[in-house]
Amino acid sequence: MVAKRRVGWRTGTLIGLLGVLGWHQLAARPRPVTATTPAPSTAEAKPQTWHLGALTLTACELPQPHSGLSTAAWCTGFPVPENRADPHSRIITLKLAILRSRAQVASKDMLVFLAGGPGQAATESASMVASVLQPLLAHRNVLLLDQRGTGSSNPLTCTDSAGSGAADDAGTFNASKLRAAAAACLKQVSTHADPRYYTTTVATQDLEAVRKALGSPTYDLIGVSYGTRVAQQYLMHYPDAVRSVVLDSVVPNPLVLGEDFARNLHDALQAQFARCTAEPACKQRFGDPQQTLLQLRGALRANPHQVSFRDPETYRAVKRVLNEHVLASVVRMFAYTPATAALLPLSIDAAAHGDVGPLLGQAKILSGDLAELSGSGMQYSVICSEDADLLTPRPQDADTLLGTHMIDAFKAICSVWPKGRRPADFHAPLKTTRPVLLLAGQYDPVTPPRYAKAVAKGLPDARVLVLKGQGHSVMAAGCMPQLIKHFIEKLDPKTLDASCLERLRPTPIFIDFNGATP
Repeated sequence: MVAKRRVGWRTGTLIGLLGVLGWHQLAARPRPVTATTPAPSTAEAKPQTWHLGALTLTACELPQPHSGLSTAAWCTGFPVPENRADPHSRIITLKLAILRSRAQVASKDMLVFLAGGPGQAATESASMVASVLQPLLAHRNVLLLDQRGTGSSNPLTCTDSAGSGAADDAGTFNASKLRAAAAACLKQVSTHADPRYYTTTVATQDLEAVRKALGSPTYDLIGVSYGTRVAQQYLMHYPDAVRSVVLDSVVPNPLVLGEDFARNLHDALQAQFARCTAEPACKQRFGDPQQTLLQLRGALRANPHQVSFRDPETYRAVKRVLNEHVLASVVRMFAYTPATAALLPLSIDAAAHGDVGPLLGQAKILSGDLAELSGSGMQYSVICSEDADLLTPRPQDADTLLGTHMIDAFKAICSVWPKGRRPADFHAPLKTTRPVLLLAGQYDPVTPPRYAKAVAKGLPDARVLVLKGQGHSVMAAGCMPQLIKHFIEKLDPKTLDASCLERLRPTPIFIDFNGATP
């Protein structure tokens, strides 16, 4: 979930198994925004600098992935010791960017966007962040810090040769092959990094060091998906540095990443497919999509085979091996957003009748040839250090679409990957008196609403908003940007008027490729 590169579609690989909490551009790409692009100048522009605290920032452009657009910002490199316990350790440089407020004198508190993944680079979401937080930019600056190991902050990125799959073309899980791939990845990243120091805990220490360098503003934390873990950990250790918190698609502190993935996807798919069976036109067209999906999985389990479809970007015919693990990965990807979930019954039905183009072609568009879903060393460092030893076998998941393969994959990778330190209180429930706004999508396949409700139980000044018909990462949906603005300005989660969210509805299910029933 880090640096962009083109990769082939591997079957049953790290790509399918280790897309953890959210594929980092997926939340932003279905909702394109207009990025801030400066007008061309005929004269050579002089370097612009901005002094903020102890930092000197330079005017820069943050490119939007998969687009020629960019977002105007102010950037600098921020050097930190890789091993914070040893100031003489290797120095790495973090990429730091600020979206500057339109105010002549900005508020003393600063918005901080904490990206998902694990593995997303915050600066790569600049256009989405600028759009969602546009109402707040009138008076506040926004900090985007690429977490160590991501983006341009000493990324722990492996080349294609180190990302060989966890399964053969027949779809049989191969732990030895996965361990070998992880070892190859480790060999590559070890040339410039020690993976033990790329954990959430160390990342929060970086964030605090940045705050001090900026002149010690108080932070308004806005975390999405894995970023909600970062937000909670930072708040636990630096409570006086935080003014407010927005948690979108919440990861509870006690959660062991990976333990519920199969169940959560199963529940979300059942709920989505129930919409189809409840609509006469959809039921008549597709019957029971859940049953069709299970039959398709069974057929692929018995007979994984090569399929051909037309690449939607190049229009060239391509051939790939399709097995049950590829199917599970693709369906999971579709389940993340309302627009793509609405295509699932149609795409599954087409695949069951031999036309895999709608399913695999759309998946390729969503994932950028799955490069964005591939496992990264930073992702391994987080999971292996913070969660893997707490994972237990879940035989009850064997019959779900994801099955037990994700937990098996984590165990295999983490038997090889170096592990950092996990504080004793790392998985303790969040306790704070700070105002917290928690957001959840009704059909989120990875961080369901029950997570947000569980976190809110221990918070005296918190509010949970469940957005109807929505999936993973909901801060851009409907009137949510205005509600976030009101919350951060007024700090009144319990009295916040969220009635505007009642207008949200699920995307109507596509009956054919012309759309839903009129």
